[in-house]
Amino acid sequence: MSRSPFTPLIAPSILSADMAALGDECEAVIAAGADWIHFDVMDNHYVPNLTFGPPVCAALAKRLARSHPDVPIDVHLMCEPVDDLIRGFADAGAASITFHPEATRHVDRSLALARDLGCKTGLVFNPATSLEWLKYVLDKIDIIQIMSVNPGFGGQSFIHESLGKIAEARDIIDTVVAGTDREIRIEVDGGVKVDNIANIAEAGADTFVAGSAIFGQDDYARVIGQMKQAIGQGQ
Repeated sequence: MSRSPFTPLIAPSILSADMAALGDECEAVIAAGADWIHFDVMDNHYVPNLTFGPPVCAALAKRLARSHPDVPIDVHLMCEPVDDLIRGFADAGAASITFHPEATRHVDRSLALARDLGCKTGLVFNPATSLEWLKYVLDKIDIIQIMSVNPGFGGQSFIHESLGKIAEARDIIDTVVAGTDREIRIEVDGGVKVDNIANIAEAGADTFVAGSAIFGQDDYARVIGQMKQAIGQGQ
């Protein structure tokens, strides 16, 4: 296994935030050291839950543009189909949009659409989904997101077998980007905590989505600091 050469990023998932104070919650985790805001979109169709649409993203993007313009909103679509939502969230201010390859009939076209709209983009792989999809679209990929839980609910436990998939994705990326200036990030979503984040980084991840592990704590700065320290100690 090889570690990512990129600066580690912590991306708190607003799925676990206080919905009655979402803007305040996002500003609080950013002040505590968060690098991205992770925006989980569920449609009660692809996954058995229902969350947010583009208007919520637009309102949040407008607020953060005033207070933290350098912190991007990272949208994860757990929905099908995806193309109309890609357009909607790009217009709403998303900096990056990822989706599940099973959720669109034309993976290459959907990736190209997000890029044409000015977003970074990539594919999300469920625990039982093969990385084989990547073989044909790596020229359009900025992010490989590995689900280390089954999508649809927050607060689940990390699936240990995901470490092997993270390492497999790292090997693929290292081959593709060698000798180039390309940056393809490996984002891990599900059950990420202080006590396992070093192992996840060691497997090759560089972007870490955490929901209840951050928003479920009283001191956001303490837990984000502990996460970054654990990653650093592993390096």
